[in-house]
Amino acid sequence: MKTVQLSANRALLPLHRGVVTCIAIATGLLGVGSTPHIASAETVLEKVSRTGTLTAGTNREALPFAFANEQGELQGYSVDMLKLIQSQLAKELGKPVELKLVALTPEARIPKLMAGEVDIVCDASSYTWERERQIDFSVSYGLTGTRLLAKKGTVVWEPENLVGKRIAAVAGTTNEMAMRRQQQVQVVPVQDHDAGYDALKQGTVDAFAADGILLEGWLQTIDNPADFVLAGYYSKEGIACMVPENNSKFVDQVNYTLVRFMEGYLKGKEPYVTTFDRWFGPQAKVPLSKDLRGLVLETMQLVIDFKEEIPEDDL
Repeated sequence: MKTVQLSANRALLPLHRGVVTCIAIATGLLGVGSTPHIASAETVLEKVSRTGTLTAGTNREALPFAFANEQGELQGYSVDMLKLIQSQLAKELGKPVELKLVALTPEARIPKLMAGEVDIVCDASSYTWERERQIDFSVSYGLTGTRLLAKKGTVVWEPENLVGKRIAAVAGTTNEMAMRRQQQVQVVPVQDHDAGYDALKQGTVDAFAADGILLEGWLQTIDNPADFVLAGYYSKEGIACMVPENNSKFVDQVNYTLVRFMEGYLKGKEPYVTTFDRWFGPQAKVPLSKDLRGLVLETMQLVIDFKEEIPEDDL
């Protein structure tokens, strides 16, 4: 049975659901008078309490959400959210909690979650029903969408102009799904973003499909950004954390942390404003366009509107 949070747009608001598992045991399989032993799996919150460590998956090349700096340290907007979640868990459990970051490829995220090798994934993950069948999502704390990166001089394509074009996309991402929904596009799956950029530079594909914010971030890191153009929006998606199923108490802590951050930011409070502007403000490496910034703020407000207001003392 699922408890589903209502949303005006499921792409903007990944659904938070708690799962109640009912175990039915056929009495005919049990001996009369026997007392069966039912082993209960350890929840994420129990695991964190026992080990004192929150193991979190993230990304090395999803700037500004999650990326490795020149020293190889993982950082970004989503990593900052993980640090806030770490702090909230320490407060909830009444004991120190260490944050262990693990760099994962997009394809490895869900398998690692399901295997219990990571407790949460926060990078640039967006909601899909297919993913929801295997794991759960937090509320959305950001917004992005699929755009095309192409070499300068390329026509800025409308969907009807993509027929026959070879479009690279990282395998297993919503960007790949968005391109496959376009009629007669030749989708070229690649392993990671670097492979997509290389294919575009080498001319083996006509464009590379990825989250627009990530593409803008990549353009800030190269010497010749003027040689490339960004085209269109082929999807708009909410960014959320992914967690293993059947962990409602853990999801409650994650959602409380994210909603508190967004509410604090919208009220102009520190350190929330500084944290957000570090990655998306006017002086950031990847400043949001006026339109996208408006959509991000609208998404935050929608999430908050479906939650009880957090007491001022907790912000």
